[in-house]
Amino acid sequence: MNLEYFIAKKVASSTKNSFSSKIIGIAILAITISMAVMIIATALVAGFKNEISEKIFGFWGHIHITHFQSESAVESYPISTHQSFYAKGNDPDVSVDDITNIGQITYKKEWPRLSRWLERPVETTAKTKGGIRHIQVFANKAGIIKTNNEVLEGIILKGVSNDYDWEFFRKYLIEGDILDLENKEMSREILISESSAKRLEVKLGDKFRVNFVENGVQIIRTFKVKGIYNTGLAEYDKKFALVDIRQIQRLNSWDQDQVSGFEVFIDHIQDMDPLGKYVYYNVLGPELYSSTIKDIYPGIFSWLNLQDVNVRVILSLMMIVAIINMITALLILILERTNMIGILKALGSPNWSIRKIFLYQAAFIIGVGMLLGNILGLLFCFVQKNYGLITLPEEAYYVSVAPIEISWMAVIVINIMTIVITLLVLLIPTYLVTYIQPVKAIRFK
Repeated sequence: MNLEYFIAKKVASSTKNSFSSKIIGIAILAITISMAVMIIATALVAGFKNEISEKIFGFWGHIHITHFQSESAVESYPISTHQSFYAKGNDPDVSVDDITNIGQITYKKEWPRLSRWLERPVETTAKTKGGIRHIQVFANKAGIIKTNNEVLEGIILKGVSNDYDWEFFRKYLIEGDILDLENKEMSREILISESSAKRLEVKLGDKFRVNFVENGVQIIRTFKVKGIYNTGLAEYDKKFALVDIRQIQRLNSWDQDQVSGFEVFIDHIQDMDPLGKYVYYNVLGPELYSSTIKDIYPGIFSWLNLQDVNVRVILSLMMIVAIINMITALLILILERTNMIGILKALGSPNWSIRKIFLYQAAFIIGVGMLLGNILGLLFCFVQKNYGLITLPEEAYYVSVAPIEISWMAVIVINIMTIVITLLVLLIPTYLVTYIQPVKAIRFK
């Protein structure tokens, strides 16, 4: 029989109407709130990062392949679609590239952009969870539109071909349909954002003009609105519109096999860096250059990474709150049971045995608080994920509803971390037991 555990149970049942019971209640409440906040914070940040990343990768891909002379994705240097890694450029019956389902890759150590032919890079091996899921062509062209209040604004027409993956884009179509690019005739339809449609005061089926300047000559093209979308990415929605890639090729006087570049989609985001280097060093020819979307839009991903700092701060603060409340409760329990401690010492109980009694009590308090905190935190996550009670300004946060992504591994780690850290810290206040002298403690009231 565990004597310390037996005494801890008796002490716990005898403190229901004492002053310490209120302190214990406060400690349980503090741990409950701390646990719930930690679970909710991790779920919110994970959901926020996943939602934003999914949007960014869905519209821009994970890896961009362009000509090394291209200064930007807007005014790019043309490259041919007849590439060994792009099957559609060589065989119309093949719908995927040749580097799918990579399990383990060997890529070369990164050197400056143009020096890879001058030095012999060191090979590095890395395991990946997946490979390259899809590759598609794109071509961009900057134009000018005139809004309803006679203000001239820039717009970027993104030309897409019949290899474009529309599955992701359909989720953000609020009106109309996707472009029909299977016809031999060039489409004159366009997909614009909801914000652009409001600025231009157009709706489905309406036409508007886009002005271009090519070699000092103004070119005007008229497009018919086929669909209206809203991604929540304000910068993207304001600047980009989707058209038939043949429109861009004609405006740029390019051949049918010339494009601005390729967008590469991978199976797992964790593989983006190694696969990006693999494509750059092992797949591309000397005239091509590849970069991950993190390299193209570093500001967005730096901002997303800052959310991890926020989570660490919240977890630290909540842990400190729980520990302070537990230390306070434990000290009061020890002081309230000074007489009992003196009697146990007089009967020959060692200090560690008495300290274990209060550690058992602390474990009980922590366990109850963690259980309630898990229930409260997971319940909130369930309600938010299914009913979206908390809304956000989309123009500032890129999402209209606070997203939730529960990671059960994160929940388990938080629980283990909480009970281990708090119990280890609580060893310090129980050391007070060693300073209590039996003679004085027995007379203590």
